Amino acid sequence: MIHRPTETQRLANRLRRSMTLPEVLLWRELRKRPGGLKFRREHPAGSYVLDFFCAELALAIEIDGTVHDCGSVADKDERRDASLLCQGVTVVRFPASDVLKEVTSVVEAILAMTVSLLATKSSP
Repeated sequence: MIHRPTETQRLANRLRRSMTLPEVLLWRELRKRPGGLKFRREHPAGSYVLDFFCAELALAIEIDGTVHDCGSVADKDERRDASLLCQGVTVVRFPASDVLKEVTSVVEAILAMTVSLLATKSSP
């Protein structure tokens, strides 16, 4: 996996203790191992901390609040996603409002993506 500096590990530990409501709601579902997949929360990856991460599929799930719609933050997110993709990590983003409205639909969307990723990984 991606090297993680000590300061990123400390940040991840802090973030685990102060998760947002949408993150808590999604974590309640992901910790049940949907589809038999293990997810980690606030996972350090290089200089980044991923909201949720499935190591088996190299899949990062990010929950974006309204601040992510702002110009400079959106640009930073694009650069971050591109950097992670270069390291083999697929990033999927969901608006926090979607998680708050219907967490079950978000989990279903994640599972649909995992099926696709599993199929891609198993084909030669």
